Amino acid sequence: MKTYDLVGIGNAVVDVITQTDDPFLAEMGIEKGIMQLIEQDRAEVLYGAMNERVQTPGGAVANTIAGAGALGMQSAFIGRVRDDSLGRFYASAMTDHGIDFVNPPVADGETPTSRCMIFVTPDGERSLNTYLGISTGLTSADVPEAVSGNAKLMFLEGYLFDHDAGKTAFREAARATKAGGGMAGIAISDPFCVERHRADFLSLIKNDLGYVIGNEAELKSLFETDDLEVALSKTADICANVVCTRSGDGVALIKDGARVDVGVTSVTPVDATGAGDQFAAGFLYGLSKGADLETCGRMGNLCAGEVISHIGPRPQKDMLAAFKAEGLV
Repeated sequence: MKTYDLVGIGNAVVDVITQTDDPFLAEMGIEKGIMQLIEQDRAEVLYGAMNERVQTPGGAVANTIAGAGALGMQSAFIGRVRDDSLGRFYASAMTDHGIDFVNPPVADGETPTSRCMIFVTPDGERSLNTYLGISTGLTSADVPEAVSGNAKLMFLEGYLFDHDAGKTAFREAARATKAGGGMAGIAISDPFCVERHRADFLSLIKNDLGYVIGNEAELKSLFETDDLEVALSKTADICANVVCTRSGDGVALIKDGARVDVGVTSVTPVDATGAGDQFAAGFLYGLSKGADLETCGRMGNLCAGEVISHIGPRPQKDMLAAFKAEGLV
């Protein structure tokens, strides 16, 4: 039976990137600099209007899994794609990087593979238009117990909480990982997602998860407070490992009540996409190796710092070599 250092469950989204200008955004009614959810017909119009498309496999947890795989972790990703050109591209792009893409592309049905159309203007602003497509239909049937039950670490994407079947799949996967001696955790993903599902989030974290990763806004939203210290304390009361990323202010990490704050070197990002995803990859690598809290935080910060130094949400440098250069491994 194959065992995994890390298994992720999340949205399988193809990022489709093109360069354009402000008049094009105005003509197409694209709101600049933000992410908007769109429907299938709008997705097809925007996709057809893109020139010189660059396609990369995306999705927050999938980006983390890709970063972890690049660090040498035996990794798998669970997500839904359609058996269409984008779905086949996504599946092969993951397996080409040594990551097990657990679910074959879905042949039946009419819902296409999820995609995010990203329009980059000359000032570097990215305007994102996301069609969630087939990935939101994830259910327990998509999560083989042979995979979740043989994961040392399981990483869940909060966005999938918007569907009851996704919540059930998460609970079952987390429990299977725990029963197999592993530990499951979550990326909270979005404060608005927390607003919609606060009670379910808190129940999952308290009863089934061993770690939680979120930013200041997300952790504050969990407990409906404006005080980060209160939010950190309350999260630590129900979960053994708590990580709060604070952009340029570094990261706060709590393990069994003991807290460490790890600072970051301030840099101007070329492209901030994927910073949180790659922080998680570095952090989870450290966690899987039994590293202390500060080392895990420093590994995460190094991975985040690397990914914001270039366009795209996945690492381009050998981060294991970077860890060695810093004396972390």
